[in-house]
Amino acid sequence: MKYLVVLGDGMADEPIDELGGKTPLEYAETPNLDRLSKMSEIGMVHTIPDGMKPGSDTANLAVLGYDPKQYYSGRSPLEALSIGVPMRDDDIAIRCNIVTISEEDVPFEERTIIDHSSSEISTEDCAVLLKAVQDKLEDETYRFYVGTSYRHCLIWHGGSVVELTAPHDVLGQKIGQYLPSDQRLRSMMRMSYDILADHPINKERKKRGLNPANCCWFWGAGTKPGLSSFEDKTGKRGMMVSAVDLLKGIAVGAGMGVALVEGANGGLNTNYEGKVNAAVQALTRDGYDFAYIHVEAPDEMGHQGSVEKKVQAIKCLDERVIGPAVEKLKASGEDFRLLVLPDHPTPIRLRTHTGDSVPYLIYDSRFPQTHEWDYNEAQGRASGNFVAQGYKLMDKFLELA
Repeated sequence: MKYLVVLGDGMADEPIDELGGKTPLEYAETPNLDRLSKMSEIGMVHTIPDGMKPGSDTANLAVLGYDPKQYYSGRSPLEALSIGVPMRDDDIAIRCNIVTISEEDVPFEERTIIDHSSSEISTEDCAVLLKAVQDKLEDETYRFYVGTSYRHCLIWHGGSVVELTAPHDVLGQKIGQYLPSDQRLRSMMRMSYDILADHPINKERKKRGLNPANCCWFWGAGTKPGLSSFEDKTGKRGMMVSAVDLLKGIAVGAGMGVALVEGANGGLNTNYEGKVNAAVQALTRDGYDFAYIHVEAPDEMGHQGSVEKKVQAIKCLDERVIGPAVEKLKASGEDFRLLVLPDHPTPIRLRTHTGDSVPYLIYDSRFPQTHEWDYNEAQGRASGNFVAQGYKLMDKFLELA
């Protein structure tokens, strides 16, 4: 038996007037999901434990079967694992986004955060910008490490966990009240703006109509993580397929394999086909029992506040991931189970995450069911199926409970 998870990050949403009162998941053309839902169990699952911040870190831990209240030690440490950062026990890992803030002639604290991803800047450009900041810093207590696109890591040797705000939570707002209370981190953010605002890369970006990557923004601080082995926990040998360092880091911490897919970038134009091929190869040729395809695009489009692009991202997930994956697994002759779900909602209205429950779908190639429902938030609620503790869904999916 093979097990495949397809996770559309931030795919769940609220009804939108522009879509005739439908959510993007209801509105998008999803013939593969519509067909599968009628042969599957659907329902709702609460992935974010009460009292915890809604994020892809806590939610994906839960989806993989790890109770976030037991295993979560911060977002950035998980990402640090992915990029091979050598964390000491007294290190603090902090996520460093390269963001766009407004450039009007006002004090730094009165500027506005415009874009949490700097027009989805390339990793190569960010590496140059981070080096410029590190070279000026001249303090070995703090060390930057390059991640992917706009997502990077700051290691604070001998630091402490401080309360920090995610940039996508304060888009369009003045930054002053959201800056770190720690004065050194705050001054580093201000310094990064002074270094990056007139950097040649940003001058060129503005000429091309792109947002300048003009400020380091710190958030997601945490300590060195300690996850138990996924294989020891479930008896299944697992493979992670994702463009996002957070998911790769969770996989590394859990002793799972990590597939490196050329052209997978976490954006709308990611290499969907390459992800499917990597997962199917892991399951049918490389001896893995379990594969997890993580698709970041719906979440990114939610943060951008683009209804059209979020609908497109969901359509791409259905057409270029769900359909081909099911077809290839059926052609292989393997019995398989498929779990489809978001990790959390990223409503267009808010442009950030919420902790509301999300719809799930479980298909079993051995035992197709017969229903009339489609896969979306409303029908998931109407099904009456509900998993109150999200980390228990994995045992249900793997037939361990």
